[in-house]
Amino acid sequence: MDQNELRQWERRCIQEEPPACAAACPIHVDVRSFVGHLQKGRWDQGWQTLARTMPLAGLVGRICDGPCEARCKRGEAGDPIRIAALEQACVRLARSEYRVTRLPGRPKWIAVLGSGLSSLTVAWDLVRKGYGVTLFEPGDVPGAVLCDAHPVLTPAIVAAELASLRTLGVAFETGTAVHGQAFFEDRRDRFDAFYIGLDAVASLQWPLDRGARGEFWIDTGTQATSRPEVFAGGDVLSTIWRVAQGRWAATSIDRFLQNVSMTAGREREGPYDTLLYTSLTNVVAQPAVPMADAKAGYSESEAMAEAARCLICQCLECVKVCPYLENFGAYPRKYVREIYNNESIVMGSRSANLLINSCSLCGLCEAVCPEDFAMQDLCLQARRSMVQRGKMPPTAHEFALEDMAFSLGEDFFLARHAPGMGESSHLFFPGCQLSASAPGQVEALYAHLNHALGGRVGLMLACCGAPAFWAGREADFDRALAQWQHHWEALGKPKLIVACATCHVVFQDHRPEVPVQSVWETLAEVGLPPIDTASAAGPLAIHDPCTTREMPHVQVAVRRLLDQLGVSIAELPFSGEKTECCGFGGLMQNANPVLAREVIRRRADLSGYDYVAYCAMCRDSLAAVGKRTLHLLDLIFPDRRIPDPATRPRPGWSARREHRARLRTDLLDRWWGETPSGGPDYRALVLKMAPDVRERLDARHILVEDVQQVIARAEAGGPKFRHPGTGRFKAAGRPRHVTFWVEYAQCEAGFEVFNAYAHRMEVHGP
Repeated sequence: MDQNELRQWERRCIQEEPPACAAACPIHVDVRSFVGHLQKGRWDQGWQTLARTMPLAGLVGRICDGPCEARCKRGEAGDPIRIAALEQACVRLARSEYRVTRLPGRPKWIAVLGSGLSSLTVAWDLVRKGYGVTLFEPGDVPGAVLCDAHPVLTPAIVAAELASLRTLGVAFETGTAVHGQAFFEDRRDRFDAFYIGLDAVASLQWPLDRGARGEFWIDTGTQATSRPEVFAGGDVLSTIWRVAQGRWAATSIDRFLQNVSMTAGREREGPYDTLLYTSLTNVVAQPAVPMADAKAGYSESEAMAEAARCLICQCLECVKVCPYLENFGAYPRKYVREIYNNESIVMGSRSANLLINSCSLCGLCEAVCPEDFAMQDLCLQARRSMVQRGKMPPTAHEFALEDMAFSLGEDFFLARHAPGMGESSHLFFPGCQLSASAPGQVEALYAHLNHALGGRVGLMLACCGAPAFWAGREADFDRALAQWQHHWEALGKPKLIVACATCHVVFQDHRPEVPVQSVWETLAEVGLPPIDTASAAGPLAIHDPCTTREMPHVQVAVRRLLDQLGVSIAELPFSGEKTECCGFGGLMQNANPVLAREVIRRRADLSGYDYVAYCAMCRDSLAAVGKRTLHLLDLIFPDRRIPDPATRPRPGWSARREHRARLRTDLLDRWWGETPSGGPDYRALVLKMAPDVRERLDARHILVEDVQQVIARAEAGGPKFRHPGTGRFKAAGRPRHVTFWVEYAQCEAGFEVFNAYAHRMEVHGP
């Protein structure tokens, strides 16, 4: 990712856009943070937030007319937040002072005419930037015009604020005669720029022609005039707009004195439209909190209650629905920067690897994002980049890739026409995970399809290559698809029927020339086998796999089948286009098993009903956290040996491989009359394991065959250790890229395994 791509990605996340109130404020007060402090009664912090943006906040905060309230999002559900009243309450209730710093002095002097709001703002901003500022007041008391215009401002309040200007270094000259051109001519040598406060123009008696053809004009925005060194502003009715014009003038004066552009980069000065999206779903309309004493303003408790109505506007639509995005404590814009920094590291630790590899690539974030930010695309791109540059740790996805290799190898792979047929009209592709979870249902489903479609349905057992795609290993993915395509073409390019939604997406996106249909659509067309619907359960909460997000036709077909089965269904809060992942996709379960378990637990807790799924891994993942879950095939091809299929446990990793291998063997034997050759000798070893040991090995992704290989090697003369107290042996072996250690002992039936663990170090003998 280069800098341009980084910026493009960052711009698509709108979380850091300001809320509508702050965008509507002419000086962009951080209203969200300000009100957030007041919700908790933190008056001093609220005051400090206000004063960071608002000049002379002790004065302006009392008279701000709050144009931001017209844009308050809460106003779309009840009354808008009374922000101006909250500012007044905070200024009154706060006890701390805001410390103002001044930059080092600059050898430039500015004359400010008048002591209205715009003039005081210019003086405030420029003196803090290090300029020398002298404020000229024709009367005897600076700020008197404010007391006249705003009764709430007492002379004491105004004097206290002006004292802070004096402390910063602003000089005041009162009783100064200010009459037109003479004022400038007399002070040209003393000052480098001038500001005319038009909100005090009456007291200044300054005759200005604002007409376009007059000799004196003002450029709205920069507040520059027809005279290069003269700036003016404040001739508006709104108090906060007078402050804003003073601020814009101060910025222009600063740029003028530095001889840089007065217009560049000022697009977001003043109110603008924000891109921030804030959902009002489930927001209840509320009226504003009334004041017991309107003249005194909000009391402390009233102000807190009014602030509590604020929505604290932010987007976070993706974070709200995605445990993965929530888990890392930020949001996509920050994650983009973290991933960019991670990719840029040449040497050292890459701390964002877990962030990159934990995404399930499900696309829910894109479905809910107002700007279609696709975190899955970003993570997949990063994975591919890391793989290409040799920076991807092998531990991240190794187990899943080895499992894919098993499904593409001779122990599982099979591609045949139907028995006795030389051609195929259709090809059934059950996928590797349904075959691993319920091999008997795969055979029953194939038999029904073959019968319903005229006996010319071929069968292919393999993996579509999705694990390699998810891991960013494009070369491995291309090889897996090429292997599949070679055999598909050899079978005559039949129409493909897939039982797995992930396979469906893979073929649809990467082999668009292949005619592909979901098995659920096919069953909806050809009909179901005779079924005893009297035993059908319901209502069932239906879980759509995330890979059907953009396949509503598949989701509709499943619901039609359930209706035919006589099963009433309940829709989960997140279904259809916004369905959630089960934690298996994208290799989340390999890279971050703890997070994957949290993902599926949250999904399982969405309904008290039993679930029905039509993805084998979704069904098994839900079962693994104790959720009663049926697979749709449990209803179509019920196994009478299992009285309650909703309690069928998730097969462990070893069992999943065994099921696939056995399915191939059984199909070859029963359908094609072939007997496959036996496997390696070590598979004949009989192992005994307690249930907790078996669970521990499965959680560590240690297969039974891994343990068998280690023990076979040790018993054939390889190195092993014997514990003198227990008599147990401990041996190591490295059948693949991982070293396995097994603690075992001989028993009457074979070998009892007590523990096993794995690491990536190699063990070398003396």
